[in-house]
Amino acid sequence: MAATNYAALDAELNTLLKLAVPAIGIAFRKDAAGAPPPHGGAKPAATADGRTGAVSAGCVFWMHATEREFSTVAADHGNCSVGSLTHGFKTLSEAAAGADVAALVQSEWVSPEVFPAIPTVKEKPGSVVYGPLAKLSVEPDVVFLRVNGKQLMQLHGALPELRFEGKPQCHIIPIAKEAGAFAASTGCMLSRVRTGMSNNEVTCAVPARRLGELIERLKKTQSADLAVASYASDDAKRFA
Repeated sequence: MAATNYAALDAELNTLLKLAVPAIGIAFRKDAAGAPPPHGGAKPAATADGRTGAVSAGCVFWMHATEREFSTVAADHGNCSVGSLTHGFKTLSEAAAGADVAALVQSEWVSPEVFPAIPTVKEKPGSVVYGPLAKLSVEPDVVFLRVNGKQLMQLHGALPELRFEGKPQCHIIPIAKEAGAFAASTGCMLSRVRTGMSNNEVTCAVPARRLGELIERLKKTQSADLAVASYASDDAKRFA
């Protein structure tokens, strides 16, 4: 079976959505052997409960991955217990023991009752690879998009079944990987502060194996959108 040409699919996706931020690919691998170079970077001193990492949270890797390809391991994600849980690096009991989770509960941002329902990657990965979709050297499991309001409208038009999720933002990754479902997130305050993501952006996770399907569905709905836009523009001239 021929490998999927993700560079070509990326080009089509950009033609349809006119993305301001490049799509990235995320690949979960059983081990780190043969993976792209590591993300790198010095880790700060660990907190009292032992947390540190290459970045403050795994969602920060989404921002770096628009520029270059790199691999990460569990220790790179270790500062954020929530992200380590959703990405399969920590069990529920391990994540719940983190002081960061305790702080979230104490602030009433989240309640412990929701923890068992948070989607997670089922098999603990040996590494996770990130990078621009058009240049990714490994087969991605998830295609990750940062979109504005109009682009989200277009995605929902093509995907009426699109799941809309809230906090934590990172749980849309396992929804796409494990359930094979399209999922958008309004984002979460934890992630927005750590990533510096624009207030005008929301995120969407696409199962990589269904990217071609998404593109074909966007093509069909785009023609209808263009027809409606033309009608609305002409009709509005009566009020000029």
